Amino acid sequence: MFLPSVLAASSFVEVRPGLIFWTIVTFVIVLLVLRAKAWGPILSLVEEREKQITNAIESAKRERAEAEKLLADQKTAIAEARREAAETTRRVQADMEKFRDELMAKSRKEAEELKLSARREIEDQKAKAIAEVRAMAVDLAMEVAGKLINERMDDAKHRALAEQFVQGLPGATSATATRRSA
Repeated sequence: MFLPSVLAASSFVEVRPGLIFWTIVTFVIVLLVLRAKAWGPILSLVEEREKQITNAIESAKRERAEAEKLLADQKTAIAEARREAAETTRRVQADMEKFRDELMAKSRKEAEELKLSARREIEDQKAKAIAEVRAMAVDLAMEVAGKLINERMDDAKHRALAEQFVQGLPGATSATATRRSA
């Protein structure tokens, strides 16, 4: 009830042909002015903004492709560096193993040569000692024979002469002293 009375009192619902005509004329004039003055600059700004966005998207795509290419190149370089490091490590280990084997062979050879040299030296010293002992035995036998020939002795004199001669030998005095005490 209240609504119909408010509507009747208002001028909104009434149709006025003069107002409609002037509203349409004003709309067309504003439309023409906006089209002439504002529509061109607005459309050019929109087109410019669209070009900037398109250029930014294309630039981003190029940069992304370039970044992916650089990433692939870096991955390849890292893989190559790892392979080279592994190869270098393997080569160094092989060289060290070879050097160790050569050093061991050289050490064994030198040790064997030293061993042979020591054996030869021992054999030489042994041969010299035997020759010296033989020479001393020959001298001793000749001296004993010379004394036996010069004097004829009985068994007790033979023993005394032999003991006297043995005492005259170097290092024999301690051996005869221990025999006498026994």
